[in-house]
Amino acid sequence: MFLENKPSQRRSKGSVEVICGSMFSGKTEELIRRLKRARIAKQKIEVFKPQIDKRYDEQNVVSHDENAIQSTAVESATQILLMVSEDVEVVGIDEAQFFDSQLSTVCNTLAKMGIRVIIAGLDMDFQGNPFGPMPELMSISEYVTKVHAICAQCGDLAQFSHRTVLDKSLVMLGEKDSYEPLCRNCFNKENTKA
Repeated sequence: MFLENKPSQRRSKGSVEVICGSMFSGKTEELIRRLKRARIAKQKIEVFKPQIDKRYDEQNVVSHDENAIQSTAVESATQILLMVSEDVEVVGIDEAQFFDSQLSTVCNTLAKMGIRVIIAGLDMDFQGNPFGPMPELMSISEYVTKVHAICAQCGDLAQFSHRTVLDKSLVMLGEKDSYEPLCRNCFNKENTKA
């Protein structure tokens, strides 16, 4: 197979970290920050994102603030295992909510190999429900960081991604033209209007 029994000389014990929150909360920014720090520490990093996410760049992971890091776009979670290098020490995964249910198995496999896995993704969809593989990823991780945006209506901390356009599909890529971060109170008010 690929790397199963060949851990890097520098690898210690593997781990899984999840960065979650609403849109515009800084998830990708935090992912990029942690990956750049690993690079400063001279650790070999590799970054992956789902092929569906083409908002800012076809390949690179790009934050709303236009910070970017080189990445590889993949169709499925299992492709990450096939593409990860033998000497990688840190794997970053952005937009985890768009991956299939195999993502937690892939992350566990990487962590067992001694790799630090850092994942960023929306924890809830636009309806306020748990999103994709994120709940399972949060339960298997050693570290969960929940980041918050600022409510676009009242200025409190926001944890919901409110869709402002009429589209009921679960996955709809968009930006500030389609979504706004809301606190629980404002999110509930918006959803009682509908």
